[in-house]
Amino acid sequence: MSKVFNYFSEAFEELKSNVTWPEWAEVQKYTIVVAVFSVVFALATWGVDELFTKAIAGFFNWIK
Repeated sequence: MSKVFNYFSEAFEELKSNVTWPEWAEVQKYTIVVAVFSVVFALATWGVDELFTKAIAGFFNWIK
């Protein structure tokens, strides 16, 4: 159990002293970029899905 405690203690110390944390404004900017990219990617995926749905439905209607 002491090895686990020692591991977490050293990991916390590493995060506290050796990690360079970004400024709050930078975090906000990147959060907005990720949110916008996620929405755009979701819309693109939906669009491609709709396109293939219509293409496959049209193909099966054509071969009937």
